[in-house]
Amino acid sequence: QVQLVESGGGLVQPGGSLRLSCAASGSIFSINGMGWYRQAPGKQRELVAQITSDGDTRSADSVKGRFTISRANAENTVFLQMNSLKPEDTAVYYCNAEYALSEYDDYHSEYLEVWGQGTLVTVSA
Repeated sequence: QVQLVESGGGLVQPGGSLRLSCAASGSIFSINGMGWYRQAPGKQRELVAQITSDGDTRSADSVKGRFTISRANAENTVFLQMNSLKPEDTAVYYCNAEYALSEYDDYHSEYLEVWGQGTLVTVSA
């Protein structure tokens, strides 16, 4: 069973920083894309940032210049460095990954998707 375990959330003051981590474990042959999403109270889940296995990234306009996504492929881990945090960044942050169970699946781009349990980030004075 493949699992994603997130860590690093918490309470921070406006202008502060946090670093989220997400580690994948289980019977994984390879991981394709990894990403972070967030869901604020009363709102839909939205994309924060994504990174491919080659390191290409994209991020939401609302976090550009403040958040940086990176990954350590050897450890099946993705990070989200969040700087200059604002109250509107308050949300539950979810990690997401596309993975292949075998070389065959990877070659044919037969990827499965898994989500983490979420970690709460609260930005408040």
